[in-house]
Amino acid sequence: MHELKLTPNFGREADAFYAELISAQAGLTDEAAADWLARLTLILCNHIGDRKVLREAFALASERHD
Repeated sequence: MHELKLTPNFGREADAFYAELISAQAGLTDEAAADWLARLTLILCNHIGDRKVLREAFALASERHD
């Protein structure tokens, strides 16, 4: 089993990745963007496939940082 990786993992490509993520949703309505993100989430969860890691990610995503 693996643990959720929380350290930055994109190196010098972080800004380029963020730009690609935003660009992939360009022109979508809020509803279409939410659907796209849901599909992406399911695809990546399937790729990860480790339920322990996914539960850790779910818990982290549920934390509020207001």
